[in-house]
Amino acid sequence: MPVLNNKDLLGIKELSADEIKHILDTASGFKDVLKRDIKKVPTLRGRTVVNLFFEPSTRTRTSFELAAKRLSTDVINFSVPTSSVVKGETLIDTALTVQALGADFMIVRHSSSGVPHLLAKNLRASVINAGDGTNEHPTQALLDAFTMREKKGRIEGLEVVIVGDIAHSRVAKSNIYCLTKLGAKVRLVGPPTLIPDGIAKLGVDVYYDMDEGLRGADVVMMLRIQMERQGKGFFPSTEEYFGRWGLTSERFALAKKDAIVMHPGPMNRGIEISSDVADGERSVILEQVTNGLAVRMAVLYLLAGVKA
Repeated sequence: MPVLNNKDLLGIKELSADEIKHILDTASGFKDVLKRDIKKVPTLRGRTVVNLFFEPSTRTRTSFELAAKRLSTDVINFSVPTSSVVKGETLIDTALTVQALGADFMIVRHSSSGVPHLLAKNLRASVINAGDGTNEHPTQALLDAFTMREKKGRIEGLEVVIVGDIAHSRVAKSNIYCLTKLGAKVRLVGPPTLIPDGIAKLGVDVYYDMDEGLRGADVVMMLRIQMERQGKGFFPSTEEYFGRWGLTSERFALAKKDAIVMHPGPMNRGIEISSDVADGERSVILEQVTNGLAVRMAVLYLLAGVKA
């Protein structure tokens, strides 16, 4: 059985370009499974997946749950409000308890950066990072790369523009690592207050002017403004933000004629992106969601091979 080089998927930063390509190639096979009348294979029958989500999630948690079920695993969704965490039990003790109950995989989302890494050091079970603080969201970057490759036929040489709240976005960080490793040219666009100093060291170009940053783009990825992670004063108002950095059809016309628009969701329509662009014929936002299933199936399958 094909494997990754570790029992865990904690971030894109730790993966090689070959490993990323291996995941994407494997996901292509699983996407074919999702087109069948019976969208299920017995590949991981007898394994157990536990979703440990300490932050709200619709797409990622549901996607992991469906991906696991498509592989015939047993799935448990951990409910934080009804668990012993509210009684003061430590995170590691909670995870060890879940592992003792037979968990083979733990899908972890947490508001603090580094939590999946801490758990991975203390668990035999495979830990998959479903988003940790402002650090990384590796499976989102993988499904984004999968979508780009599917739509554009390649990733190497693509001009990819990532727009918005770069400072607080784990999606942006994982995509920067992923896309630069695969040979894309990445531009970051947003207010100076939302683009970290020194981020150009990661091999990206930085623009503060939206129109300048969009010219000639193959892919435009809009990011959610993360009000819950921000203090005040990053920009005067949401209206002014949309006026300067929101994606409208007029602005999108500055990109290449066959450019695609992406968004990891959830979208704030009229703040980050106009509805006519989000729902337009060059939007692949819903296809990203579909592709997330195939990518997460591939990740579970390949990590299972480490322990096979």
